[in-house]
Amino acid sequence: MHGKTSLIEHNGEGVFQGLNNPLTVTRYHSLVIDPPTLPSEFNVTARSASGEIMGIRHREWDLEGVQFHPESILSEQGHQLLANFLKR
Repeated sequence: MHGKTSLIEHNGEGVFQGLNNPLTVTRYHSLVIDPPTLPSEFNVTARSASGEIMGIRHREWDLEGVQFHPESILSEQGHQLLANFLKR
């Protein structure tokens, strides 16, 4: 999975606000969240085309995470995603 791109769909909120949907992102690993182990305090905000969780957000806290590398030159709109994160 090193350096491969994946197409993800997201909910358009938080770090994903204003980004293309679907969005091409870069993955450097095959690590993914096992859905049954995701704590109930988190919502899924993005998934890969094959259904893997690619983004989560805490239901109450200002806490988000993505399972890809927005800083990679291969990630579409990575600078905008990071700018969205910094604006929070």
